[in-house]
Amino acid sequence: MSESKKPGSKKPGSKASRPPVDAAREAGDAVFAALLTRVGEGSPKPRLAPTRRALELLGDPQTVYPIIHITGTNGKTSTSRITESIVRAYGLRTGLMTSPHLVRLNERIVIDGESITDEALAANWADIEPFLQMVDAELVAAGDDALTFFEALTVLAFACFADAPVDVAVVEVGMGGEWDSTNVADGQVAVFTPIALDHTLRLGDTIAEIARTKAGIIKPSAAVVSARQTPAAQAELERAAELTESTLAAEGEGFACLSSQVAVGGQLISVRGLAGTYSDLFLPLYGTHQAQNAAVAIAAVESFLGAGATALSGELVEEGLAQVTSPGRLQLVGIEPTVLVDAAHNPHGAAALSAALADYFDFDEIVAVVGILADKDATGIIAALTPTVTRFHVTQSQSERAIGVDDLADLVAGVGSEESTIRFDELSQALDSARDWALEAPKRAVIVTGSITLVGEAITLADAREWLAK
Repeated sequence: MSESKKPGSKKPGSKASRPPVDAAREAGDAVFAALLTRVGEGSPKPRLAPTRRALELLGDPQTVYPIIHITGTNGKTSTSRITESIVRAYGLRTGLMTSPHLVRLNERIVIDGESITDEALAANWADIEPFLQMVDAELVAAGDDALTFFEALTVLAFACFADAPVDVAVVEVGMGGEWDSTNVADGQVAVFTPIALDHTLRLGDTIAEIARTKAGIIKPSAAVVSARQTPAAQAELERAAELTESTLAAEGEGFACLSSQVAVGGQLISVRGLAGTYSDLFLPLYGTHQAQNAAVAIAAVESFLGAGATALSGELVEEGLAQVTSPGRLQLVGIEPTVLVDAAHNPHGAAALSAALADYFDFDEIVAVVGILADKDATGIIAALTPTVTRFHVTQSQSERAIGVDDLADLVAGVGSEESTIRFDELSQALDSARDWALEAPKRAVIVTGSITLVGEAITLADAREWLAK
């Protein structure tokens, strides 16, 4: 805004009378800064009472709209986004909560398909902060820890949805399920994406234990929708559904992705849902795993809108899928050379990425810029990528939890070879070298992966350098 066009010179209520963009952004960033003063997301508290207490003081905003609750190990963010997009195609005003964010906190709270504005984020934070402080004081007085980052964020998201207001909220679990702070809400539909080993120190070191914790989101008489699971995970979901007198629709018997074909910009899929079959739908996402996520999402929406007994409108499903985006999931951030980012941060996700790179693209050679957090199965991630990747540029994100470059590079070289492993102290250096290498021959590409924090930093860098404009 130029100095000759000051906000106060316009009529109240006009667009120009709103705070300057920089001021609004500062207000939004201040919310994130306030949240960062709390215990971080890497150390969640296995408890629900403090979040319940804060929401109770606010009048229980999470009870004024129905909720589709989504958990799993991989694919839950994409499945959440696809579910929300289909529901929104029906004309319902939607709220969407996902975690973590790639670039800015606003990404986690989406209203009607758009990240919440800085103004709305700051205004809702100002409304709830006094109540958060009240709960903090009660907890400290009782010898407990104050509300964590994610607990406070959950309260903020539910308050934002009520303020919007929304007709339905699609809520992604932060970690696990049973004691995750989002579980203070009662999901009418409980959705499970594939369950695999991850966060083992907190959720358990077997798939059965992890599935048991995640199954805690199933509430009495809920509609449960599940992707194809291992026998151990499936048994836990069946047990939980029986105990809560809920219905369970499982991929395979209840619904299925019938086909997936590579198409320009994504894929054409056909899905047998719970109540109808939906053919030749364009999904602007890559990978067979995304086709399976779409099948789960369609079954979830069928369960929500028609109790799984009424087919959806084919046109509205088509519209919903066509509008789907899933940032950080095989997202193109650069051309000449091709630079892709993918938030795969466990072996299951890395295997899906590796398969998608082989099946949906025509690259001869790929360099992976990798950085992995210390609580992840780095060996499993690298092993899953090795069949597809020609060389690794090893670096680290700015996260305090990131594995040091030398430690990670030694591990990568042990799985692959020293010759194909190159070390970089800075992400920017790793990316510049990777792009230079990719330009040296046709049909080479760059993939950035290994942690969500690294992917977020790469997206910011690519945007600043306008790699998509080249």
